[in-house]
Amino acid sequence: MNQLLSHVFVCLLLLLSTSYSHAAEPVKEWNFLVFINGVNNLDSYGPLNINQMEEVGSSEKMNILVQWGSYTNPNVTRLLVKKDNDKANVTSPIVQNLGGADMGDWKELVRFVEWSQQNYPAKHYFIVVWDHGSGWHIVKANNKGAHIQDISQDDRTGNFITTEQLALAMNESAKIIGHKVDIYASDACSMGMVEIASEMQEDVQYYIGSQDIEPGEGWPYSTFLTKWSSQVESLSAKQVAVLLSKEFMAAYDGGIYGKKPVTMSVYDLSQISNYEQAFKQVGQDLSRLSPADLVKANKAASDTKYFSVWDYRDSLDFLFQLEKNGITAASFAKLRAAQNNFVITNDQTQDNNTWGVSVWLPVDNDDYSEHAQRYEGLKFQKNSGWGVFLKRMILK
Repeated sequence: MNQLLSHVFVCLLLLLSTSYSHAAEPVKEWNFLVFINGVNNLDSYGPLNINQMEEVGSSEKMNILVQWGSYTNPNVTRLLVKKDNDKANVTSPIVQNLGGADMGDWKELVRFVEWSQQNYPAKHYFIVVWDHGSGWHIVKANNKGAHIQDISQDDRTGNFITTEQLALAMNESAKIIGHKVDIYASDACSMGMVEIASEMQEDVQYYIGSQDIEPGEGWPYSTFLTKWSSQVESLSAKQVAVLLSKEFMAAYDGGIYGKKPVTMSVYDLSQISNYEQAFKQVGQDLSRLSPADLVKANKAASDTKYFSVWDYRDSLDFLFQLEKNGITAASFAKLRAAQNNFVITNDQTQDNNTWGVSVWLPVDNDDYSEHAQRYEGLKFQKNSGWGVFLKRMILK
């Protein structure tokens, strides 16, 4: 009996000590989570960016946590980024080895968020997906059939995270942390699109994406984190998102990455419903055009600013091109006003035809037919009916 009581007493002590340890775990202001999928030809840039993070490192107020998949390493690892003075080697401790985890599985992103919340709790979350990006649909990269699929393609498994799955990941993440994800961002190409932002509007506060391709170096993590870490408690989520966008532009406007054409935008997703409704009115007005004016609208679409993907075009430049072709409507002013509220900052080193938001705007039947069925399932199409106008313009 004495041995039994002693065993129970020891168990109770262990339980109490475990509970106490968990309760005493510090809850920091921010978790900066970077899901680095280097299981592809971007692999060499992973160490570059992690070394930049190590110039700053985690602090008493912020955790910098990385899930790192590398083509040269069969094991996916999780790192708690620590400050060091070694710019050539990643020295941060591996706090978990995931073996051959699939970086093209959206549930792996959710597991990363859940693990972070359980082991490194924080009040606010900035979630980044790092990899190739292709906007809301697959993009063929060359005439040999190579292609990029949405985001986070794992070349080992062949899997990738679709736009719809990315939204599911943010929905699950919001449930895990108990509130909307403060900031979601893609350190990837072509993700500055209303269609992608719309998918996660119920679960994310601020969305960051680039309309154009991003150079391989990606974000300037060192300069961004240096400024953010010095004022973690004083900056709001909105200010943090704007800071990232400004630092990205500065890095490629004579900064640490030299001079290159780049774009970056921040969207306030609390304003996206009004933006979608403004798009709906524009689409309805354009759908009523005569066949002759629909030809003019198609010409305007062809002349509208695009970046690396032919059928992703700048939303407001489309309005300018329509007006140049003699097509006007009162709804144009409403869309411009709605975008002014939706886009918090539009930072770019390009030209005046870049206004911060890309939208699907195919100009021929091949592009339209390839993606039209999937487009019908997107929230943006359901809320705005934009595809109705596209169909009429293309098929006339």
